[in-house]
Formats: sequence, structure tokens, C-alpha cells
Amino acid sequence: MTIQKLKIKIIALGKIKEKFLKSGIDEFLKRLTPYAQINVTEINPIEIKDENLKNKVLLSEGEKILSNIKPTDFVITMEILGKEFSSEEFAKKIEELTNSGTQEIVFVIGSSCGIGKNVSQRANLKMSMSKMTFLHEFARLILVEQLYRAFKIIKGETYHK
Repeated sequence: MTIQKLKIKIIALGKIKEKFLKSGIDEFLKRLTPYAQINVTEINPIEIKDENLKNKVLLSEGEKILSNIKPTDFVITMEILGKEFSSEEFAKKIEELTNSGTQEIVFVIGSSCGIGKNVSQRANLKMSMSKMTFLHEFARLILVEQLYRAFKIIKGETYHK
């Protein structure tokens, strides 16, 4: 099956600080270029100094996130209680979205405090990477690796298991 070059945007709160993570993310972004046009948007998280203000801060961060999303975008939020996929199921979902004419898929990775309800409500799909908890920086590396793996699966190309 021929898959068109899909546009994918990753909106993530915070910058990648660790060199080894940045190197891994950059490597998979490079590997993805034949399959998709990837754009990463980093948004500065707001420091939560008072736990009572957490929801207010998440909503404020959410407004920044939502300003980077178009009405036609298919939004997938990374959420602890989201749907879990195997790599094959994830590849099938990406292929379905592409074949249905989706122009752009937007993945949202929140801060260590999560994402605001306003962003969660905008999601077309809530996805969980695992029942385990990962640093949001690791989540970005895992996401780009799984996107690369998904395209290899879709194309029927070999990739280590």
C-alpha cells in the first residue's frame, strides 16, 4: 500500500536537556524524513510553585498548546489513562489516518504535571505509551522511535524486533 508523506507535529512542553536523549531524538527524526514531514514545537512549561494552582497552570499551558493546533488536525494526546497500542496497532492507526485523508497528526506531550483538561477535551485520541510512568523527555524519544517503527511496518520494511 502506498502511503503519502504525512505531516506530523509533536507539541511538547519543555526542552530536551540531556545530550543523549537529544541525540536519540534527532537520529529518529532524521530516519523519519523519507516517510513524514515532522515538526517539533517546544513550549516552555510554567513552573508550579503552589500545588493548588496546578489546574490553572495546566489550563494556561493548554491555551499555548491549542494555539498551535488547527481545527482540521487529528490530535493525539499522551495521557496515562489513554488507549495502549502494540507497535503493529499503532502502525495500523497511522495508516488509517493517512488513508482517510488526515492532513496532519498532532501529538501532544505534556509536562511532568500532565496536560490541561482543555487539551484533553480537544484530543481525537488519548494514547498511553505504557502503564509505567516515563519522564516527558523519554516520552518524546519513545514516540519518535515508535513513529519510525510504524512507518517501517506500514511499508513492509525490516526493522529489528
